Amino acid sequence: MKRLFSILAISGIMAFGTVNATTNANATTAVTTVATITQEQDAAPAEELGFHQELKKRFVEGGPGFMGIVLLCLILGLAIAIERIIFLNLSTTNTKKLTQNVEDALSSGGVEAAKEVCRNTKGPIASIFYQGLDRTDEGVEAAEKAVVAYGGVQMGQLEKNVSWISLFIALAPMLGFMGTVIGMIQAFDKIEAAGDMNPSLVAGGIKVALLTTVFGLVVAIILQIFYNYIIAKIDSIVNDMEDASITLMDLLIRHKK
Repeated sequence: MKRLFSILAISGIMAFGTVNATTNANATTAVTTVATITQEQDAAPAEELGFHQELKKRFVEGGPGFMGIVLLCLILGLAIAIERIIFLNLSTTNTKKLTQNVEDALSSGGVEAAKEVCRNTKGPIASIFYQGLDRTDEGVEAAEKAVVAYGGVQMGQLEKNVSWISLFIALAPMLGFMGTVIGMIQAFDKIEAAGDMNPSLVAGGIKVALLTTVFGLVVAIILQIFYNYIIAKIDSIVNDMEDASITLMDLLIRHKK
């Protein structure tokens, strides 16, 4: 009888221990699963950083010194480029329509009517026409000289501040390269101080150095696109001005006859 009770007691203890072990195992598995899910959820936002967040992160890693100067070059260059683009678009004139209106005004109302047409038209070509028409009383040669002289003035206004954009285009990558050189010097200083070539010791400095170069090149590329567009727009307007000036001289010669 005692042996029976001993067997039953041992069996109960073993069963209870098995249940506890199973419960602990399940609890451990549950905790591990929750921890894994939590880690994945925490890691998910880091993997899903947007372009702006990633750009901001890299900008901060590059350091406020040279990165701030490169950013200033971008802001100033874009401000000048946008102002020039707006000015050039407003300076664009339908040359054929203006020439036809001036010719009709000369035929119907004379020089004063043609000058009124030019006063009511915006753009450098209309201003050049006005200066030429204003000197018709002094002769065709005087009108031609006025057109050439005022054409140079208008060309200067079209090219105003464009040289600053080219300066920022050259300055941005140079600042980036300077930041790279300084970062490399700092990295070698760390190697010299530690007396050991440990990659983790210099990786941060090299990364910062390369980031300044990347941002400098990006700024230069952006400004170069705007600069080329502005130069092409200026060339187009200048060609129209020269063509229109020749046409105006022909109109004045025919009007004098």
